[in-house]
Formats: sequence, structure tokens, C-alpha cells
Amino acid sequence: MPPKAKPWDQSWPAGVPQTLQYPSVPLFQLLRKTAIENPKKIAIAYRDTDVTYSELDSLSDKFASVLASMGVRKSDRVAIWLPNIPQFIIAYYGILKAGAAVTAISPLHREREVEYQLNDSKAETMITLDSLHPIIENIWSKTKLKHEVITSLEKVTPETGDKLNTSTFKQMLNQTSDPPNVKINPHEDPAALQYTGGTTGIAKAAVLTHTNLLTNAVAFASWIRVSNTQETFLTALPLFHIYGMTTSMNVPISLAAKMVLLPSFETTVALETIQTQKVTVFCGVPTMYAALLADPKLSKYDLKSVRVCISGASTLPPQVQKRFMEVTGGFLAEGYGLTEASPVTHCSPVDKTMKTVRIGSIGLPLPDTDACIFDLETGTKRMKPDEIGELAVKGPQVMKGYWGKPQETALVFRRGWLFTGDIGKMDQDGYFYITDRKKDLIKYKDYSVYPRELEDLLYEHPAVQLCSVVGKLDKASGEIPKAYVVLKENAKATAEELLRFVEEKVAAYKKIREIEFRGELPLSPAGKVLKRVLKEEAFAM
Repeated sequence: MPPKAKPWDQSWPAGVPQTLQYPSVPLFQLLRKTAIENPKKIAIAYRDTDVTYSELDSLSDKFASVLASMGVRKSDRVAIWLPNIPQFIIAYYGILKAGAAVTAISPLHREREVEYQLNDSKAETMITLDSLHPIIENIWSKTKLKHEVITSLEKVTPETGDKLNTSTFKQMLNQTSDPPNVKINPHEDPAALQYTGGTTGIAKAAVLTHTNLLTNAVAFASWIRVSNTQETFLTALPLFHIYGMTTSMNVPISLAAKMVLLPSFETTVALETIQTQKVTVFCGVPTMYAALLADPKLSKYDLKSVRVCISGASTLPPQVQKRFMEVTGGFLAEGYGLTEASPVTHCSPVDKTMKTVRIGSIGLPLPDTDACIFDLETGTKRMKPDEIGELAVKGPQVMKGYWGKPQETALVFRRGWLFTGDIGKMDQDGYFYITDRKKDLIKYKDYSVYPRELEDLLYEHPAVQLCSVVGKLDKASGEIPKAYVVLKENAKATAEELLRFVEEKVAAYKKIREIEFRGELPLSPAGKVLKRVLKEEAFAM
């Protein structure tokens, strides 16, 4: 009997197989294969420096060799505390070749947060910037650290390599020995301990195997359908974040594409880079696309090289999606994922003819990924098309579990499905839509109010650049919708004007009750609005 057709079969994009053949090899073999087949192609462009794939493979070999000589063994954890610079990629693949697992730390983390991640992962080796070295000195005795490798934004070696248990990146790369020959089981051995608040809000590490990360990179690469010419990725998403790690590093490496690294996202620099480097692919977050569109010098740049962009991490406002495609002539697709799934599970089909564009949809599941909407009450009943429930997924990219937290793991895995904590629906053609985070749902009296619907309406107002709607405690109603709004430069709008603008388009129980203007909103390092912070403020009032 043939397998039962899935709802999205009739919508599946032509030329993209629903199932793929994945090599059963460690993740670093993506780099090895590309270096053998395309040794002279540019892998990394950073400021005035270009690194070829042959050089990148060789440098990561050397790094692995020194890690082994320092005592790093299979399944050890090695921390990377770096921004988007070549050393991050060299160290990342060197760690994998040494048989260890990467735990990447945000450069924005404070001392307490770094100490927690080092201790929870039990990392004994760390790669970091010279500017961050004083923090490591402060916490060294409180952790299990034995070795520190220091580098710099400006040069591969700073002048701090003479300290006890400290090496410089240059010393590491002077090594000429071959990398260790470590036997890795790609389906079981961890490649990354990726920290996240996750679906339950507690800081923990998703254990991602080599297979998890490799299959997601290969599946996503097949989805965006690269051309036969050299692709150039704008690697502006932070590589310590799983979204950037997969879509802006592992994916381009699998495609022999050029990665143009930006250590931080500044709109003018990004626009100049897209123009001068002729960027063809850019994976970003909604705040990045909105910021580029709001740049007063936008019209001075030629962005027509852009072929495809992907937006993830948070919901993409329809007005931003439409306007960005008008400006670039490229395709901006909304996708979806979570750290626990390496991260991509869904994406809108990449189709410049616009025939498959469904504004507001996260698209279809990637190849070999299954998805389902279950009821919110029991999580056991499959919802029919257009019925609201919780999104659950399964596939080869889904994590083994949370590091050292079996109870937390059991909370999100049920009957083989990973429950995402996101509320959504699936339409008749199999396209998925995220309504909101389960924890962000606003309960006004006996009604459920979805913040995304209100945010999308606010973004339709020409004065709004950035917004977020959260629930605020109210004695009479339980919660009321409150909006935090950032206006575009030189734009004007009153709270009353915006309240009326939304109220005219929604049922009375949904309307926003309060608006607060801000110069900026709190953002995560990946550019996602931190609703948790805003909600805490609203609840404290």
C-alpha cells in the first residue's frame, strides 16, 4: 500500500524532493568535501581578507590537532565566545574534527551568564576575544576551564598569549600535525550543545548530533535551490545562534558558497556589503529587514543581486515582506524553526514568480520533516485544517534531548513528536501559520487574543517601524493587550491614532487598550524582540 498523501503534497514546490539521501558522516565532512571539490573558491570574505575552502579546511585541521595535544578528547565540550569572524568558523570545524562538541556563547553575555553556561556544559577549553579575557580571568576559578585560546577582531593574534594556560590563535595555526583520527557516530555523538530558553523557558542546552545539523543544512540548501553560479551569503546573523550557525555557515559551506562575515549588524554597512559583494542570499530576522528598509540612504544602493532571503526567529510583518521584495527584486520567504530542531522545520517555497507566496505563512515542512497541529488541551487530538492548536514536528534534525535534563526533555517529547510551544494552524493545502507563542497568548476575560494579529495590523500603519504586543494584568479583565511601539525616523503618530487604526479592523474584545512609545525595544542577540522583558514590565505596572 502506498504511503498516505500528506496535506502539503499538492503544494510541494517543483524540483525539490520530499525526501533526500543524507551521507552518514560527521558534520565536518561537509567542509572536507567542499574543499576537495572547490579548493580555490572563496569560503570567507572578512574585511580585506579572503579565505579559500582549501585554506579553511587546512586551518581547521591545524586547530583540531592542537586541541588534541591540549587533551581535548571525543565528546568533550569546547566553548566558542566570538562574534562573526573567521576564527569562529575555523574553531568550530576544528572542534568537530577533534571529536568534541561546540557550545557557543553570545558575545553579549555577562559574567554570570558565561559562568553558568561553562559550568552547565562542563567545558574545559574556551576560545574568546582578547577584549573578553578579563571576564574569563574573573570566573576562571569558578569553572572547570583548563585552557583558553585568545584572538582579536583586528588580527589573529593579540599580545596576551603568555599567560598561564592561555594560547593565541596564531600559535594554534602554526601547528603542522594532522588532525586526530576520531571515530564518530554521527547519529549519536553530539556536535553542539546549543543553549536556549527553549519551549519551557528554562536555560538549557539542546543536544544536537552531527546528523541533526548535517541533515538540516542539506535539506535547507535543497529548499532554497541555488543556481549553478557562485552564491554569496551575507553572514550577518550571529553564528553563536543556531539560526545563523545553520543557514549562514553550514548551509553555504555545503554549497561551496562565499560567506561575507559581519561581526555586527549595522544597516549602512550591510547595504554597502550587499552592493559591493553582490550578495545573493541573506538569512535574517524581521528587525533586520525592517531596519534596512528604514535606512534613509536605502535608495542609493543597488540591491538587485539579491536572489533569495529567508526571515526567521520571529513573525515577519506582511508589509515588511512586500516592501523588501519590491526594493530588491528578490524573494523574501518566511521560515520557521527552533533550536531543538537544528533549527529549520518549515519555509515558504522559494518562487520568484510569486505563485506560491502566502503572506503570513511559514510555508511547508522541509524535506523529511513531518508536522502536525494538536489540540491545546490534551495535545493528543489532531486538528483539522484551519483549526488552531499547538505545532508539533518530527524529523532527522530534531535534537536528542536537553543536556542533563531528562524531565525537561520528557515535557517536549510526546509520542515521538517534538511539541514546539507555538500556536498555529494548517490550511487546506498544507501551508502552516504561526498564530503566537503558547506562553504569549493574552487571556482577555474569556477570550483568547493573539498578539501577532494586532502586531501585523500595527505594521500596516506607515509610521510604525517596530512593535510588540503583550498582555498587561488587569483586575477586571485578567489581561489587556498593550502595545510597545517604535516609530520610524521623522514619523509622527499619536497613541489615540494607532488605537483607532487597529480598533477599526478587529472585534471589540481584541482591540489594543494601551500604547507606549519607545525609542527602541529590547532585542535578543539574534534580533528578536524580547517579549518576556516587555511582559515583565507590563505585569509590574
